[in-house]
Amino acid sequence: MRYWPPLILLFAPFVNAVTLEELQQRFTQQPVVRAHFTQTRTIKDLPQPLRSQGEMLIAREQGLLWDQTAPFPMMLMLDDSRMVQIINGQPPQVITAQNNPQMFQFNHLLRALFQADRAVLEQNFRIDFNDAGKGRWTLKLTPITTPLDKIFTSIDLAGDHYLDSIRLNDKQGDLTDIAFSQHRLTPTTLTDDERQRFATH
Repeated sequence: MRYWPPLILLFAPFVNAVTLEELQQRFTQQPVVRAHFTQTRTIKDLPQPLRSQGEMLIAREQGLLWDQTAPFPMMLMLDDSRMVQIINGQPPQVITAQNNPQMFQFNHLLRALFQADRAVLEQNFRIDFNDAGKGRWTLKLTPITTPLDKIFTSIDLAGDHYLDSIRLNDKQGDLTDIAFSQHRLTPTTLTDDERQRFATH
């Protein structure tokens, strides 16, 4: 079974989504965002979906922490130079531009997605952004570059004050749905424990 790191996108609150530029400006104004996530993977060859949940953190300067608690512990840390994955307390798996250029490129793109970086998005996706009314919005990203166009049919986002959901449409016909809740914008700086996790892994 092919495994792709979870695509975790969490955008800061805003009042009215009119343009992608406005989203980008607002998203980058929040230094630290924390939320609970639930993820459901529907794989066509499996009778039941695969479900997981946990906590995530996006820090504008440091990167991303994805802390899955169920069905088994898995920690994913992503910053500008590496991706570190720890499953069930096993030795860390470290991915860098040197040892896996394609995967590193994929994960580096995630940082641009977190900030709704329009320039990077337009280089890699065809963008369909819609104000859905009453403060809600949708964003459909259709890959136009390799390897993204070999992996995903589209990436669909939806939200209002926050990003509420992401759907990854896999070329193989599989679906990954991620829902975010319990968004927290404070504290605006990392705790000692969070800082240590970025530094030690």
